[in-house]
Amino acid sequence: MSFSLLFAMLFATLLLALPDPADALPLLNRSREMLAERGMGVLGAWALLNLVVSGYFVMHTDKRTEWHYFHQMNVGWNMVNVALAVYGILNAHPNQVAGMTLADSLTAQFNFEKILLFNAGLDVAYVATGSWLRARALSTDRRPERLVGFGRSLWVQGAFLLGFDVCFYFIYHQFASQLLALLG
Repeated sequence: MSFSLLFAMLFATLLLALPDPADALPLLNRSREMLAERGMGVLGAWALLNLVVSGYFVMHTDKRTEWHYFHQMNVGWNMVNVALAVYGILNAHPNQVAGMTLADSLTAQFNFEKILLFNAGLDVAYVATGSWLRARALSTDRRPERLVGFGRSLWVQGAFLLGFDVCFYFIYHQFASQLLALLG
């Protein structure tokens, strides 16, 4: 067998193995939706863990301590996170995005990226608010332990959410270049 024939067979095999460009968009859209769904699952798992642990400690800590207020804020905060996670999971439709156009896909991609970046900005504000509450506790005589506990909770929740949103953005952003490549 000649080298050119072997090369031609190998090249033909590679071409047959490549996905059809027409199939690329539905696959990308399904992958994007599945990633969004899994991301909401991670958020929901974090929230449920916080609800269980902090729910226990709210019932078993002295109400006059910083730790009681820390866990109390965690419970309230993560009730919201559970609601957001459930909403996100229920609105992710990985099996219903096959008919999206490239323009719709790019719009959905960049809108979700903007939401993640906006959330990252909010997360920084949560951490800053936690710092403000802790500083405010130094100048008040009325239940400073509440401000310290709430502030610590905002630090923990804000830091987790900041890491989550930034990591999620960079992972999700990989789809943007793949979608833009389809523009040809």
